[in-house]
Amino acid sequence: MKLIDAHLHLFPKDAETEELARQVGHRNDAGHLRKVYGELGIVHGIVMGNHSLDPDYHQYPKDLFHYCIGLDSSIQDGGGFPRNYAELVEENLKRDGCCGVKLYPGYSRVWLTDPLYEPIYRLAARYNKPVAVHMGLTAFPGAVLKYAHPLVLDEAAADHPETRFVMCHFGNPFLEAAAAVMGKNPNVSADLSGLLEGRTDLDRYFQEQAGYVFQLRAWLAAVGRWDGIMFGTDWPIVNLEEYIRFIRRLVPEAHWEPVFFRNADRIYGLGLSSS
Repeated sequence: MKLIDAHLHLFPKDAETEELARQVGHRNDAGHLRKVYGELGIVHGIVMGNHSLDPDYHQYPKDLFHYCIGLDSSIQDGGGFPRNYAELVEENLKRDGCCGVKLYPGYSRVWLTDPLYEPIYRLAARYNKPVAVHMGLTAFPGAVLKYAHPLVLDEAAADHPETRFVMCHFGNPFLEAAAAVMGKNPNVSADLSGLLEGRTDLDRYFQEQAGYVFQLRAWLAAVGRWDGIMFGTDWPIVNLEEYIRFIRRLVPEAHWEPVFFRNADRIYGLGLSSS
């Protein structure tokens, strides 16, 4: 079975990111990922961009990756985004290799309904590329959860029905709200990235976290939007082989093909089904 990793990160090489990747049995470079992808049947990945809006910064092997251009707190200047942020986002969206936009409202402390994002939503709709949004828990305590709650995405999606949104991490741990937002808004899909961190003994995890796993499975089944759920890892925080097995144990086998491949190919317009 072919797989698409619909949510990963590639960071500049430094001691911190090398150690992060090493702890989960990987190395932080595209060559390593190409090798591991081949071993695991992952045919493509979507890099969630950070650190720069300059299109020249985002140079990835075209046969291996697309990317979403990211508006995160690292590119803010004096508490706001660069004055020409919309023009820079559009320059990325014009590129075939750019398949969407990534927003980080919890880190940037910007409501998804803020006028700052209005030109981004219009551009995404014009180029027919989705807006992926970090939803749920954040990586460090300086971020603020209220901006990253799925109910905030509900308002943005309702006000912009022509724009397609991806709720990253299925809004974890706000699973009930995430399911409600997906069920209500046909223009919202979700990825299942970042639900684990580090190396994991899956048998022990499913035993000790049985309550959480039951809720996650229950809300995914309740929504029934298997045409809008995508496999993703949030690499390099997880071991890829372990995470594939983790999602296979969450998602009924009848839905593996769309969840692991077809949905991401369609939602992000990757054109891999015909290749």
